[in-house]
Amino acid sequence: MFSLLIDLKTQSDENLVINYQNTKNNLVVGELFKRHSLMCYTVCIKYLKNDDAAHDATMNIFEKLFNDLQKHQINNFKSWLHTVCKNHCLILLRKPNVLISIDESEEENSHLFMQLSNVLNHDDNKHEKEEKLQVLEQSIFELKNKQRECIELFFLKQKSYQEISKQTGYTENEVKSYIQNGKRNLKILLEQKGITMGLALLLWIH
Repeated sequence: MFSLLIDLKTQSDENLVINYQNTKNNLVVGELFKRHSLMCYTVCIKYLKNDDAAHDATMNIFEKLFNDLQKHQINNFKSWLHTVCKNHCLILLRKPNVLISIDESEEENSHLFMQLSNVLNHDDNKHEKEEKLQVLEQSIFELKNKQRECIELFFLKQKSYQEISKQTGYTENEVKSYIQNGKRNLKILLEQKGITMGLALLLWIH
């Protein structure tokens, strides 16, 4: 398993796509997610202008990749994914029953992007990253058991609602509810400790 993970890290995006189309190995999609979740999140928050909505959209887009990558011939994965993210957000914004609360200014969004880039990409911030991860893990531990279980499976293990339902015995609607309520409670806990929800979760999954 360890050698497989190393092998995935050395492959180009396009080779990973071909690999997944041939093997349907979910670890391949997980590797693509690690490489491009920040870009996807950045595109989503540009259009949706809301941290929670952008994070939900990012997770929904990568959930869909398990099926979509089997249907398309992709020559440039990053460019293709950028278009997928943009189109996903535009569809959300066109839906009359989808409410996106705009609670962050463009300046705040830009500051968040800089935070994410700095913490994820620079060795100088390893200590800062560790501190934030410890706060996140402690906050997750403070959630109710079912919320914590679903949050960990969804974000850390990158499992779909259906997979979580099969593993836990909860219905898919219950899984969605536990994740939604868990995220809301987690956001409150993190904000009390001075950490942005989107930043914390992106650090965790990386």
